[in-house]
Amino acid sequence: MDHRAPMSPLRRILLRLAALTAIVSIEASVAMAQEATPAGESQAPNESDLAKQAQNPVASLISVPLQNNFNFGVGPNEDLQYLLNVQPVLPFRISDDWNLISRTILPILYQPPLGPGIGDEFGLGDIQMQFYLSPAKATSFIWGVGPVLQFPTGTDLTLGNEQWAAGPAAVALIMDGPWVVGALANQLWSYGGNRDRGEFSQLTIQPFVNYNLRGGWYLVSSPIITANWDAKASDTWTVPVGGGVGTIFKIGGQPINAQLASYYNVERPDGGPEWSIRFQLQLLFPK
Repeated sequence: MDHRAPMSPLRRILLRLAALTAIVSIEASVAMAQEATPAGESQAPNESDLAKQAQNPVASLISVPLQNNFNFGVGPNEDLQYLLNVQPVLPFRISDDWNLISRTILPILYQPPLGPGIGDEFGLGDIQMQFYLSPAKATSFIWGVGPVLQFPTGTDLTLGNEQWAAGPAAVALIMDGPWVVGALANQLWSYGGNRDRGEFSQLTIQPFVNYNLRGGWYLVSSPIITANWDAKASDTWTVPVGGGVGTIFKIGGQPINAQLASYYNVERPDGGPEWSIRFQLQLLFPK
């Protein structure tokens, strides 16, 4: 008989986070080696310039954000949900006038029990890919439009919608002195997949307000607002409010954008998180 005590959810999260961190560190090292600037090229931008580029979702900057979300008060037992969004951003210059920005969201999450007879799960969620066509010439007003695609890659029915989905996406922002203010938005509709799960329709809006300080430090508010149009009226919206602080620093010459923020959901569906802590490390590869 096995007399070992069951592993706690928190310990399970920490062990898996350690494994994920090791994998991401290896991948980041490979990417940094591939993107190393040859001798004789122009000097890399300073911390303040990098901070503004990192705050622009359609900047001509390769980056790999690792967004850690700790969501509290989830499910009937008000448990902790952990979500890691790996979000590589790749810009492509397709002409003298236009850039194409590819933004992938790969969610890895720990889902606590959501009801009686439903156990906790850890795995991959539904991968999303966003593409933005954006003017290449820099101005104070920046915008981009394109499609968003979602794939049924969830490794468990509690981790994904089991639906193929697509829709439009847009981004707009203004850079004015120390301010970087704008919003990302997309609307997804399902068009195939597991019919037993029903149709899927969701709006996502992410406004962002950044105020840049000296030395690469900045204040930030970037809540992720969602509307599930297929849910009942009282469960449609998730609306967080809050903010935090961020900074640019370097480790061995590698620029990193670090951000810590907290958000409280003033509107949430039944069983949704009450509040969350977001800790993000974004690897930056300026040209």
